[in-house]
Amino acid sequence: MLPPNIDTNIDSISELDFSIKRLGKPYIESGLKDVIFVDDTENISYCADNAINQRLIDAGKKVPAFLAAGPRRKLYHDAPWSRAAIVTCGGLCPGLNNVIKALVNTLWYIYGVDNIYGIQYGLAGLVSGSGLSPVYLNPDIVDDIHVQGGTILGASRGEQSSEEIVRTLDRLNINMLFMIGGDGTQRAAHEIALLALERGVQVSVIGIPKTIDNDLNFMDKTFGFESAVEATSSIISCAHNEAKGYYNGIGLIRLMGRDSGFIAASASLANSMVNFCLIPEVELVLHGDNGLLRALEKRMESKHHAVVVVAEGAGQHLMSSEKQRDKSGNILHNDIGVFLRDEIRRHFAERKIEVNVKYFDPSYEIRSIPANGMDSIFCLHLAQHAVHAAMAGMTDLVVGNWHGYFTYVPSTLATSARRKIDPHGQLWQSVLLTTRQKTYLE
Repeated sequence: MLPPNIDTNIDSISELDFSIKRLGKPYIESGLKDVIFVDDTENISYCADNAINQRLIDAGKKVPAFLAAGPRRKLYHDAPWSRAAIVTCGGLCPGLNNVIKALVNTLWYIYGVDNIYGIQYGLAGLVSGSGLSPVYLNPDIVDDIHVQGGTILGASRGEQSSEEIVRTLDRLNINMLFMIGGDGTQRAAHEIALLALERGVQVSVIGIPKTIDNDLNFMDKTFGFESAVEATSSIISCAHNEAKGYYNGIGLIRLMGRDSGFIAASASLANSMVNFCLIPEVELVLHGDNGLLRALEKRMESKHHAVVVVAEGAGQHLMSSEKQRDKSGNILHNDIGVFLRDEIRRHFAERKIEVNVKYFDPSYEIRSIPANGMDSIFCLHLAQHAVHAAMAGMTDLVVGNWHGYFTYVPSTLATSARRKIDPHGQLWQSVLLTTRQKTYLE
């Protein structure tokens, strides 16, 4: 969704480099049959409004556009001589095994690559001294892994030496590396791709976007997000039942969303029992006449129950303890769920008002489930387009989805900033209309 200052935004984006790096000129005829090949001149415009694009052209500016994803007529890598590696990094997310399976099947059945290896426990499996060896993968091994949550390869956080990883890839003769992960993983992929090019190591480094928070830049959605939103529905219903089952009951649910509130906002729309949705993009005011605590008082006076959904990154300014970072360098937020639970109880106790707070934190339950049907299809498409890019010798990219089309996004663009909810945009305005929380907050 484009921000209100669309002209300024498009002008600045038109100056960005959307080009995709390549290992060299593709020269091998693709043996694919009955497919529609995509030419390298085919692009997907960043802005769907042709009037704005025309205005840029008239002003002599470049129209920002992504390279369209899909199979190419000419390949760079020779399938019988190719060796592919797959790695899953960061936290768990619905669909990881779906992507692994689709990568293996596309490499094996579509292109004839039969040397495929899984890297164990993230990038740690590519550094010496870890005691971790690559595992061989084929269609039989991955046949039913899509019905399982998690990842059969294991995952990990933490920074590893790009120098050592490139040396390992060279030593193992890996010429295609598929990195499944979020912004930290894709930044690492960018470093590995650049270093490999600098060292003359012929490896296509292709990123597949995995972030349950749906916060990677320059793409409409990432896999696992829809499954996560679907999984929240029964939890919100339980919280609603608990809230209505007690006098002045409050069901409080903490959901994922470190810097972006897409899961909390979408869950609130998917299950309209939510009365208050709190996200990182909108400042949380706790005290005062327009604060959340006073709003809950008003809600108890009129309805005697409420359901509150809060994203994990909301209200961090309310907690003063020192921030720490995880092994990937991400800031570890303070627990807003527990903080709100205790503040609500304290507030009502001081006013001698009975309240029954029921607290839910389903984060691990949600992220470790298998992917739902729509996410499974999305995972398949992402994996297929990742293999198409790798076989054509592309590198340093993330497979994206924009305006309903699959695209190839330079890794630097995908990780340039966290995608966030626009408080003036349609999604958040729909949340406000559905929850009607402003009637209590104003």
